[in-house]
Amino acid sequence: MLTPSPCRAPDGAASVPEPDPGADLSRRVLLYDPGADAGLIRAAYDLAASAHAPQKRDNGDPYITHPLAVADILAGYRLDQGSIVTALLHDTIEDTPVKLTEITKRFGTTVAGLVDGVTKLTRLELQSDRTKQAENFRKLVLAMSRDIRVLIVKLADRLHNMRTLGLIESDARRLRIARETMDIYAPLAERIGMDAVKTELQSRAFSELEPEASSTIQARLNYLRGLGADVIDEVRAELTRVCREQGITVVEVNGREKSPYSIWEKMQRRNVAFEQLSDIMAFRLVVDSREDCYAALGAVHAAYPVIAGRFKDYISTPKSNGYQSLHTGVTLREPRNQKIEVQIRTREMHDVADNGVAAHVAYKQGEEAGVVPRLRWVQDLLEILENSVGPGDFMENTKLELYQDQVFCFTPKGQLIQLPRGATSVDFAYAVHSQVGDTCVGAKINGRLLPLRHELQNGDQVEIMTARGGSPSPAWERFAVTGKARARIRRHIAQQQRQGHIDAGRATLARAFRQDGLDGSEKVLEATAKTLKATSLDDLYVMVGNASLSARDVVQAAYPEMREAARAPRNIPALLARSAAKPMPRDSMMPVTGLVAGMNLSYAGCCHPLPGDRIVGIVATGKGVTLHRRDCQTLESFAATPERFIDVEWDLDHLASGEGVRSARRPCGAHVFLGRISVICANLDGSLATLVNAVAKHEGSVSNLRITNRQQDFMEVLVDAEVRDVRHLSVVIAGLRVASGVTEVERARA
Repeated sequence: MLTPSPCRAPDGAASVPEPDPGADLSRRVLLYDPGADAGLIRAAYDLAASAHAPQKRDNGDPYITHPLAVADILAGYRLDQGSIVTALLHDTIEDTPVKLTEITKRFGTTVAGLVDGVTKLTRLELQSDRTKQAENFRKLVLAMSRDIRVLIVKLADRLHNMRTLGLIESDARRLRIARETMDIYAPLAERIGMDAVKTELQSRAFSELEPEASSTIQARLNYLRGLGADVIDEVRAELTRVCREQGITVVEVNGREKSPYSIWEKMQRRNVAFEQLSDIMAFRLVVDSREDCYAALGAVHAAYPVIAGRFKDYISTPKSNGYQSLHTGVTLREPRNQKIEVQIRTREMHDVADNGVAAHVAYKQGEEAGVVPRLRWVQDLLEILENSVGPGDFMENTKLELYQDQVFCFTPKGQLIQLPRGATSVDFAYAVHSQVGDTCVGAKINGRLLPLRHELQNGDQVEIMTARGGSPSPAWERFAVTGKARARIRRHIAQQQRQGHIDAGRATLARAFRQDGLDGSEKVLEATAKTLKATSLDDLYVMVGNASLSARDVVQAAYPEMREAARAPRNIPALLARSAAKPMPRDSMMPVTGLVAGMNLSYAGCCHPLPGDRIVGIVATGKGVTLHRRDCQTLESFAATPERFIDVEWDLDHLASGEGVRSARRPCGAHVFLGRISVICANLDGSLATLVNAVAKHEGSVSNLRITNRQQDFMEVLVDAEVRDVRHLSVVIAGLRVASGVTEVERARA
């Protein structure tokens, strides 16, 4: 039958406890785990009830109803005894006088470790200070890495809090909890495969964050449910008949609606209205074996028209959370003509799909409970934690890991590597091993040598080439997408920058002390570093090297008497002479507005702005104004001096008049600007001539051409072309894309 509401996790206990809820919980656990220690569970309940006795929930109920409900949710997943006891005690250390040592003594080190892990996560607040948020997230990752049950208990805790969210009077607090749930806990539930928990968390958070959208979609679903109540039963019967005719035993067939949040998210992603969605209904076929899954798929495809591009095989290539299923889309026969999604899986796959890691942690007769291998993505988060430069960097990279869709690639030996969609060879190299990524110098994809920034596709075979002296390039950060790769690259860049600042600071201080004839030995500088609150001598060098502290300040801190003898600044004749130098001849009319007449104007060589680009001017003393594109990355280096920014715009009327600087190649008098183009083409005789001819064919002219990377099969070339504006540059780029031997063309970025 159709489930009116989204998949729901097991219910927790009633808001008011039964006369002996501890005993009831123990009996429930014993039903699926006869070897459980009922006395230990009862003792945990008694301790929690006693410790929380003075406390009340927001609705006035005794606080013990919350840990009891969390334990009841976990019992619904048949979790092991340790998880149940942890659920009962998870708030005792944080909110009561109970100490961790007491829990260790009474319940053992395993339970104490789990309780301690959950306790450390209780203040994970998304909208708090960014540094605090990141530090809390670090605790979460470390706790998960030691025992994934910590996360399962925390998710059950959050699930019950979301079910009782309406009891909280503060709007701001409800919104904070909902946003935190949507951005942190729901993705984590998805990553460990607990689909029912993820769906309920998303639905409840969505109704709080977007109440109007949620109610509107729910109303539309209620309307459609009324119109199509009979359709669900008919389609279920049809699917069962279609499979049985092919000799396939169907264990279960059910239909459901997509959750309101899932529908809303798809509407936003595809930018379509509710009526344009084609897969609001989904049906699930559960069969006996893996072979039956593919047989059922063939039967369904034979019975209904297939929707192109909707088939996904997660059985042969499971998701990173262990999810396995066949997905396909078909159109029902007339008169319905309705598009539906069909999922086909076995009983075991169905259990993992709904319960994820909890299905593995669950008690199983004759097996050791609670033993789960460390998940690969948790290991990746640990490596990101180790390599992150700062807290904000860690948060950014972990969110990248949590939210990206996956592609599947192979090593030359056939090992399957899962990566986020949009990943490149650099991401692949770091996924294989951090050292492989650090020393990567090239990559062969399906036997062809291609640039490291080439985007990988499903099924690609990738061979990484390394060199002993190789090191990460700062340019990799522009196209690397995995958190692990970006963290390693940023760490390398930070180390390089720090070493550069140390060297520069050391040289600057040595020069400053030498000019004043003073002792600038390390012994003097170490004492001065303490005075200036630098944690080490290297940190002092860094402060001087990055100009956050002047060498003069260090000299005066080392020798306070130098402050009194400080001399007035001297004029430097060379600077005066330079500022008085006659500017280069130029036309009195300028192609931009917003500048004072007579100012020198130049164009940034990093981004090559063209008419049609959004631009900004940067003032440089003695050099006039330099024009940059507003998306130029170089502008970040001027963020500390906003007074140097000038709002300017292209003078389109002046440009159209053809006045100003003219080129010999443009006798018509049109302005000529340099546009820089990045080209990847085959490394063949005549390739460069092809590029030059392609530019000339579209009324451009190559003023400079530089090969930045030449390999056996391809080469990367930077082409500086004289063009009139952005539109003209686009025409030239389009011409290059269809030129023989050219594989990739784009406008070069700063």
